[in-house]
Amino acid sequence: MWSLASTKNPAAVLKELQGVHDLLYPGGDAPFISQAFSWARECFTGQHPGYQAVDAGYHDFEHTLQGAQCLLQLLRGRQLAGALPVLPERGFQLGLMAILFHDTGYLKRSGDLSGTGAKYTITHVARSAAFAADFLLIRGFSPAEIQSVQNMILSTGAVPALGEIPFQSESERVLGHALSTADLLGQMAAEDYVDKLPVLYAEFSEAVRFTGDTSHFISGYASAEQLIHATPLFWKTHVLPRLDRDFGGLYRFLNHPFPDGPNPYLDRIEANLTRLRAAGAAL
Repeated sequence: MWSLASTKNPAAVLKELQGVHDLLYPGGDAPFISQAFSWARECFTGQHPGYQAVDAGYHDFEHTLQGAQCLLQLLRGRQLAGALPVLPERGFQLGLMAILFHDTGYLKRSGDLSGTGAKYTITHVARSAAFAADFLLIRGFSPAEIQSVQNMILSTGAVPALGEIPFQSESERVLGHALSTADLLGQMAAEDYVDKLPVLYAEFSEAVRFTGDTSHFISGYASAEQLIHATPLFWKTHVLPRLDRDFGGLYRFLNHPFPDGPNPYLDRIEANLTRLRAAGAAL
């Protein structure tokens, strides 16, 4: 069974990501992994010109690392299982860029001094895609590569119209669905997921106050306690069906050994759901 680095240790996560790349693409462009990682860390820590460090309490850099770690382990399992199409190294690199930048929409510009980046929750996917495009353009990525990263980011929307995303290839579609899968599993499997749900509710609440949008699903939660109560059902009726129906059951490539071994992400999520059920019963 492979082990996962602690996402509270960025250096350890980077080493894990590099290890996955080197396993799948021996002799490939290994320095790209550390470069992409450094770019993302600079953006989230306030070193990108014109932007502040992330100040959203839930969607922070660790959240991004949780998704990146899960994505690369999923791609590792998929490739070792012999699934088709085989993903080219450049697609792997663009997928990493997409997961590292998929929540840059929470970043505030330098002059944006009110509230936290959580106020952009409802619009963060589109903002992330726009941020990524600007960032990649000045670093020489081609228009097609930028569109690929944007398509993958757009697939992480809470209720994305996946059929309307103009994926340019089957490989790109697989990467978009894998990214969306990893975004959901990475956070819900985190050891402190249950403890951070009140922080997530605070982000939802700020976004609704900021936009006044009462039609978005996040406005349906009246308190952190209600979010805690609702999360096990949310997993059963929304997340799991999306993982199977919309994202092609790609999470199964996290089974180790494939195809019938245990899935450490699902096991961790089930442990969190058990905690949530107990917490909800005690409220």
